[in-house]
Amino acid sequence: MSEITVPAMGESITEGTIFKWHVKEGDAVNQGDVLLELETDKVNLEISAEESGMVEKILRNDGDTVQIGEVLGRISAGGEAAAAAPAKEEPKAQEKAAPAPAAPSTAAPAESAKEGDSYLAASPAARKLAREQGIDLEQVNRDPKGRIFQDNVKSHTEAPAPRPSAPAPAAAPAEVSQPGKPAERTRMSRRRATIAKRLVEAQHTAAMLTTFNEVDMTAIMDVRKRRKDAFKEKHEIGLGFMSFFTKAVVGALKKFPHLNAEIDGEDIIVKKYYDIGIAVSAKEGLVVPVVRDADRLGFAEIEKEIASLASKARNNSLALSELQGGTFTITNGGTFGSLMSTPILNAPQVGILGMHKIQLRPVAIDAERSENRPMMYIALSYDHRIVDGSEAVRFLVTVKELLEDPESLLLEG
Repeated sequence: MSEITVPAMGESITEGTIFKWHVKEGDAVNQGDVLLELETDKVNLEISAEESGMVEKILRNDGDTVQIGEVLGRISAGGEAAAAAPAKEEPKAQEKAAPAPAAPSTAAPAESAKEGDSYLAASPAARKLAREQGIDLEQVNRDPKGRIFQDNVKSHTEAPAPRPSAPAPAAAPAEVSQPGKPAERTRMSRRRATIAKRLVEAQHTAAMLTTFNEVDMTAIMDVRKRRKDAFKEKHEIGLGFMSFFTKAVVGALKKFPHLNAEIDGEDIIVKKYYDIGIAVSAKEGLVVPVVRDADRLGFAEIEKEIASLASKARNNSLALSELQGGTFTITNGGTFGSLMSTPILNAPQVGILGMHKIQLRPVAIDAERSENRPMMYIALSYDHRIVDGSEAVRFLVTVKELLEDPESLLLEG
């Protein structure tokens, strides 16, 4: 018999949520078959069968929060599992006739805890949340087997524990919708909840400011128009805007290194490498895969890497290593039509560049004439704790100047 366990998924991930089981008890499986999908803060992970057999027991359900190493179910070993599946009905009948022997395997955690000792029957995530919220686990409702999980603690925080305050829940429906008005309640995915938590943390911990400028995209659009066919024929990838912006950001970071840094306590760690995060909107929420050593890549290599990472993000196949360790982030709200925005820092980074929609606007060429030019507003959000305002402004001006003279990007190295 083999156990289905939560595998180690990286130093920063300690738990996940069961997104969906693809099998049920009694199903025959082969080695390598996908058993379930696990959702984490960063990626979704498929857990496969380590050997052929039959799914004998599923211990945790869809939506449950589980810890690294936790047992989720069991598979009975043996190549004849599929043929033995029908015979499983007879033991099931015996279990119904004599339930007592089966009880220790499922109720053991609760029975091992003494009266009043709910702490031992609680999962690590439940204990952690209870400590953070200052909740006495003795007051938290348990599941039918006497155990306490994270959802039990969350439920306890959403409703008052003392019975005398029972009238309070009557106001709850009004928070969702008015009587007779349609509404739908859905639970946040783990990734969406983590994104929400980290964005709020970034606003609370960083002294975040945003400075703006605008870029005349005429020169870049002219280069793309003249070179796009030859570029695609040679490199088998289109020449987009992201390679220009990535190159311009790297050039500006070299001149203003504090924007390629992070804060560690009272220390400033300035990175001497340029791993640029590119924000990608996926179905489960925003993810930021990283283009490694962007300063060493050519335009075609950057375009190919971004295309590959974006495809993986949308197919939910990014590896954890592709999401970790970025030094600066670029986000492009212009793909959705945004004219201007203030991007939020991707902690622990101290700088993020926001791109926006390209729009024709009248631009004064000199005192006598003006022209309609393709213009883009750009925004730099930065952590004022280590980046001065003048430094941020000059960084953004450098990005602007490099973009408006794209040939100069070839000289940055």
